[in-house]
Amino acid sequence: MTLLPGFDQAAVADTVALVAQPPPTEEEPGGRGEDFGKSSPVGLLVILLFFVAVAFLVRSMTKHLKRIPESFDKPDPEPDEKSEPAENGESGSAKS
Repeated sequence: MTLLPGFDQAAVADTVALVAQPPPTEEEPGGRGEDFGKSSPVGLLVILLFFVAVAFLVRSMTKHLKRIPESFDKPDPEPDEKSEPAENGESGSAKS
């Protein structure tokens, strides 16, 4: 009987035997020594510097976003500007 098409059972068993490891013991912790899971003060300093840098970037970006106009479209000319040009400094609609 084969577990996977194209593989025989012995090849699969050998692969599993190569991957499987015994659990760590007291004598050989397997990479989990005294300092496993502890962070250093340098790591804390790096994280704090990243937070300060992000705060400055957010502040700068907020300033730049406040300067952006609501629309980049050219404003339409006023209705008075579309009509005839004013004569003698008076507007075209109010003649006396």
